[in-house]
Amino acid sequence: MGRVRTKTVKKASRVLIEKYYPVLTLDFHTNKRICDDVAIITSKRMRNKIAGFTTHLMKRIQKGPVPGISFKLQEEERERKDNYVPDQSALDISAIEIDPETESMLKALNFEKLPGISVTAPVRAGRGGRDFRRRERRPRPQRPGAPAASAAPAIEA
Repeated sequence: MGRVRTKTVKKASRVLIEKYYPVLTLDFHTNKRICDDVAIITSKRMRNKIAGFTTHLMKRIQKGPVPGISFKLQEEERERKDNYVPDQSALDISAIEIDPETESMLKALNFEKLPGISVTAPVRAGRGGRDFRRRERRPRPQRPGAPAASAAPAIEA
């Protein structure tokens, strides 16, 4: 079973990452030495726990943003993604196909003069050819040596 990490270990690791993110690595032994240099940790066991959780968080940060940790690089990355404007829009509104029912709704709202709208015939969603509900059921073939369905023994009460 896994071990429980105390609040002290988690908080210390988060503070360590926020302050020393560029120095930390994905290697436990390197992070252990960094913890020794930058922090005063009372015991070797506590230092190892903090270094281990720090390494774990660093690996999670590689995959994506981690809640509860904010450092400059992560914030800059988020800002860059938020401010990105694509060259071509994913929504192509040069030609929009609508059905007659939608056209009547637009007319009711006085939007019949919108550019790029073309009315198409409604598409009926049909079944794929075979209708299993209306099929006649065939009797199942009997296995050799098995009693017939009509010859089943009757249970008397």
